[in-house]
Amino acid sequence: MAKRGKPTKTKKPQRGGPGVKVVSEVGKLPVAKKSPADFVRRRTQVEEKDHAEFQTYLAEKKEADSRKAKASAPAAAPPKSRGVSRRTMLSVAVGTAGVAEAAVLGYNALGGSVSDHGVRHAGANYTETQHIVREVVDNKADVRGQSLGNWVALLPTKLGGGTYAIDLNSNRVLASIWYWNYGDYSPISHHLCAFPSADPYHGFEFVNSTQGGKNSLIYGIPTAIVEPAPGTNIYRVRFDGTQMQLIENVSETTGLGLGVHVTVNPKDAQSYFVTDGQKDIAACFDRTTSQVKAALKFDWTPNVPELRDAWMKGGTLTIKKIYPDAKTGLYDYKGTKGNKIDWEMVPMGELFVEEGSLPGDAPLTLTGADGTIWHPEGRWAATVVRLCGGICILDPEKDFDPAAFLQFNKDSQDQYPVEQIDKDTWKVVFDKIHSPGHEIGFSPDGRFLVMMNNLRENNCSIFSCTDPDPTKWRKVAHVEDPLWRGKYPNPFHMVFSLDSSKLYLSILHPSPAFSGIMVVDTKTWTIIKEIQGIGPDLQTPALTYDGKYVLTPFSGFQRQSSGISVIDTSTDTLIGILPSNGGHHDCVIIPTKLEHMKHTRSCTL
Repeated sequence: MAKRGKPTKTKKPQRGGPGVKVVSEVGKLPVAKKSPADFVRRRTQVEEKDHAEFQTYLAEKKEADSRKAKASAPAAAPPKSRGVSRRTMLSVAVGTAGVAEAAVLGYNALGGSVSDHGVRHAGANYTETQHIVREVVDNKADVRGQSLGNWVALLPTKLGGGTYAIDLNSNRVLASIWYWNYGDYSPISHHLCAFPSADPYHGFEFVNSTQGGKNSLIYGIPTAIVEPAPGTNIYRVRFDGTQMQLIENVSETTGLGLGVHVTVNPKDAQSYFVTDGQKDIAACFDRTTSQVKAALKFDWTPNVPELRDAWMKGGTLTIKKIYPDAKTGLYDYKGTKGNKIDWEMVPMGELFVEEGSLPGDAPLTLTGADGTIWHPEGRWAATVVRLCGGICILDPEKDFDPAAFLQFNKDSQDQYPVEQIDKDTWKVVFDKIHSPGHEIGFSPDGRFLVMMNNLRENNCSIFSCTDPDPTKWRKVAHVEDPLWRGKYPNPFHMVFSLDSSKLYLSILHPSPAFSGIMVVDTKTWTIIKEIQGIGPDLQTPALTYDGKYVLTPFSGFQRQSSGISVIDTSTDTLIGILPSNGGHHDCVIIPTKLEHMKHTRSCTL
């Protein structure tokens, strides 16, 4: 479980916050602390009182029913037993059964359906002339007359500090978890990925990264917080069919506080990567033991030590494996320890570093390595290096040693050689970098690798990766739109269609302007259409595993218009917006089979 961290400091003491005394209205004395036993004792007293009242009600009702039967029925007719209301049948079971069992006990006692007995016969004064029609409605979600299917979508609430799951068949929230309850004073719920579950309605497991530190101060929201808590935790969470439960804080277990992308190995779902672009660390964890299989740190040494030219004029990327302390078995990267910059590079914020508007302890060493995806077969892993405009290919069969570096800028060479310096160190030397990049993704058929070239080149670059040797992968196409100029609009997150024939891109506009979804034909790498004006700050598209719908949440950060757009892939049209309150930076649909993993965030960011 998560340990209590450093409390967040505010300008003024907050009511109910740390160190604040709660004063009762009577006598203005502090409320005495009660033990759990006191609450249990009081709950038992209330249950006993409710039970006694219910027994009194039953006796009175029996007597009233008897009088009513004598007055309205033949003398020989036996009195009919009347039912009870939903409220009372639940009350009788309190203390002896759970809610689900209580409903069963009540319905059985009624001897029929609740609509025929429990609702109509609500009390002793009921008369037949007061019959009310009670209609039980179909609780499926309805989007233009279409059900979205039996899928469960998982969404983090960013600044809300938690995560919740939506049943797409009924559009009801199944459960939620809020990390404030576990002593996390800066639970910026950021990215997540779920393991396969044959029946998500009865249980599933996921990993949720959370940010911390000054990330809570960068969204322009008025706040009294002056010194945020460190945060930056990795939570393993399980939904048991009723509620979400925190299994483990992996950051506490390992000493690695990482807060950005989470991706599960699609080969066997027994390991997962968490990668952090403020610390430039990518780590692969074992699912069951939480042991670190490998951890790599990315550092930049510029040719020119001035921020404005530190990346454009080239430099050296150093990739080094890091290990825990031999005595403690822990890494020394919890909380904000190791942050090179004070807050993350937000979408389209890569130039903030070289513009000097993003403070931190070591911005000149920043690479922006904040996400690691997997090849659909799990054969390779790939870490995006945003400020270098490329991807470092890692070999899982060789303890994740760097194997190649792909450069996605349109005007650059396809690859830069990776040189091994010693057992744990590799270097890549760049003459220049034309433009930073951002999100990356493998097509589900494993044939293509895509990356967004943001801000300067404004295109989406595609590599062919059919060769078994990644050093032979080559650029084959670029998707470009004449509207893409400067920072905005810009291609952002992505997901492929089930058969890899189409690529869906979220096209980001500056918030609060509305963003959209673009559809690309992957046979020709040409734009089919763009659906504009969906909502502000459009985030990660997710595909239902029958291939029918693409869901994309919007309002990823702020207190603006929010929801989940639904696109019908058969016509590539927006058919509706699901309600969703809160800023979502991610969306994952729980896979029900291992083969679904190649369509998840594991392979496309």
